[in-house]
Amino acid sequence: MSYQPIENYGIIGNMRTVALVGMNGSIDWYCYPHFDSPSVFGAILDDKKGGRFQIAAGADGVRHKQFYWPSTNVLVTRFLLPDGIVELEDFMPAGLPSDSLEYHHIYRRVRCVRGAVRIWVACRPAFNYGRQVHETVIETNGARFKSGSLTLALSTTVPLSDDGQGGVSAEFALTEGESQTFILGENSDGDGVPTPPSEEGAEQLLRSTVKFWHNWLSGCTYHGRWRDQVHRSALALKLLTFEPTGAIIAAPTTSLPEVIGGVRNWDYRYTWMRDAAFTVYAFLRIGFRDEAAAFLGWLEDYASKHARRNAPSPVMFTIEGETHIPELTLDHWEGYRGSRPVRIGNLAVSQFQGDIYGELMDALYLSNKYVSLTPYDMWVKIRSAMDWLRPIRGCSTP
Repeated sequence: MSYQPIENYGIIGNMRTVALVGMNGSIDWYCYPHFDSPSVFGAILDDKKGGRFQIAAGADGVRHKQFYWPSTNVLVTRFLLPDGIVELEDFMPAGLPSDSLEYHHIYRRVRCVRGAVRIWVACRPAFNYGRQVHETVIETNGARFKSGSLTLALSTTVPLSDDGQGGVSAEFALTEGESQTFILGENSDGDGVPTPPSEEGAEQLLRSTVKFWHNWLSGCTYHGRWRDQVHRSALALKLLTFEPTGAIIAAPTTSLPEVIGGVRNWDYRYTWMRDAAFTVYAFLRIGFRDEAAAFLGWLEDYASKHARRNAPSPVMFTIEGETHIPELTLDHWEGYRGSRPVRIGNLAVSQFQGDIYGELMDALYLSNKYVSLTPYDMWVKIRSAMDWLRPIRGCSTP
């Protein structure tokens, strides 16, 4: 299997982490449980060693099409075969109580829309960027993958086989109207694989996720000529927000190269003040005030507690607001299409970039304009931000 073009990937997420799904039905990037956690699937950075979870139909002569359910982040990958049509629906549940176990799951449902087809499945994780071994146990309801303190379970009614390389595989037939659901999620108790939900249960969760995205997008106030494009961009930006803290990350990936074969491969799974400020602008301009308010809360409750007041402000923070972001290279991975090195962490955290102060103040100003805050609350936030300006010559705290 060769590397997919980067533009062939769709994205699903739950405001905690994301997964990249290729047009070939393969999840080639997935960090768990959060954006900046170690990867479980990383085939986008090493096709052989990175790990993947693929559900596909056909081989020769198959055509692919990928799209989102309208106004949602539910991804559909369509396989057009000479003897049938298959659709793969991928999503992470969203809009649930913050402690819901569903936030730890990926749902994948494959359906035969027309004809009769054979489906094949391969799931081979590579924990901790492929640096940690794991144990694979096949059970009646699926399989368990245990690595250290983390156990992931793949729940399905499809019989699985050990592939001899730490993964599982399966092949089965579907006729028109039939479907199978695969659920990958953390198995916190480690005792057995959870029973897969019924088709009705999986459908209900899908519908509730679709409803969440429709309700969220209904808050968009843009009604201009490019409405569909603005909506899709807003949905993508929403997936870059980290709901538990209000942080906004620059990108959910690491080490995708600026040029194929080049070395400018950086880790962007952090809150860069510049990128986050621009994202806040975008949200506010089209009516999404809650995201801007959450980001202000992150500034006050997380980032401000880690920024040193007598030193230049870091250009980036973790989703928890921390500034200790050491940079490492993963020399055992070859990188996307051989683009070494593969990096995790980012030493740019120690750089001085003076423009971030203006962008921070702009974000605060716009937030004060659009977000309902009392004058005192806004003064507290601005004062906290101004404290970061002390290293700049001529600036002082009001």
